[in-house]
Amino acid sequence: MTLNFPLILVIAVAVTGFLALLDLVYFAPRRRAAVAQYEKDAVALNSEVRARLEKEPLLIEYGKSFFPVLAVVFVLRSFIVEPFQIPSGSMIPTLEVGDFILVNKFAYGIRLPVIDQKVVEISDPKRGDVMVFKYPEDTRINYIKRVVGLPGDVVTYTSDKRILVNGKAIDERFLGEEPGSLGSAAVFTESLGEQEHYIRKEARRRIEPTRQWYVPAGHYFMMGDNRDNSKDSRYWDDPSIPFELQGMVPDEYIVGKAFAIWLTWADPKFGILPSFSRVGLIH
Repeated sequence: MTLNFPLILVIAVAVTGFLALLDLVYFAPRRRAAVAQYEKDAVALNSEVRARLEKEPLLIEYGKSFFPVLAVVFVLRSFIVEPFQIPSGSMIPTLEVGDFILVNKFAYGIRLPVIDQKVVEISDPKRGDVMVFKYPEDTRINYIKRVVGLPGDVVTYTSDKRILVNGKAIDERFLGEEPGSLGSAAVFTESLGEQEHYIRKEARRRIEPTRQWYVPAGHYFMMGDNRDNSKDSRYWDDPSIPFELQGMVPDEYIVGKAFAIWLTWADPKFGILPSFSRVGLIH
């Protein structure tokens, strides 16, 4: 079962905030009144009795303690930046399995948590952005791919593994064989956006026929940088989605823009220490 962490966080903030407010308007005044009455009536003041009268109920104490922390986490995670871990190799060589990345939550607009309703427009995704989004075939899962097609684009993926956008081939440059691949894979640079990025292709993969997609308004066409090992817009096939929207990511599924690697932990299950060797901006 996939936990809905945003919903859990919202509930936790609401409950602890309610407890803090309840103490402010009800329990705290009652405690102060009880202390004042005790000081008025007592012949000799007893510090233990006073401490007992001032003591907060345990539930209130926990609520007041956790509320500020949860509120800060809620604001940061919902509106500013959210951490993710890369679970698969679909973005190699840009992102490796085990990379921990940071995602800008407001780059493409401010959205209400849980319902993901955009309330403030800021900017739209640009071609070449690395974007986190909800997987169209199962929105409980977050995916990360690169933006290839924008609304209104015609995207073509040829049998020789080249991308054309609106009939124009995307520039790419062969860098060399992937180290250790024995010639079975190669690394290229590609210029989808303003900056070059790396992509990976396998030489012995089955050749597929040239295919073409039209990107409707409010949707995006996504691909992984590991071109022959990425389940992306080329391969999503959900029968519940209209044919013209197959493979497309709607704007309301966008989570944010991935902008930095802050840690790499290749295999924490086996106790391998995390590394900061890959820390840097994502291109």
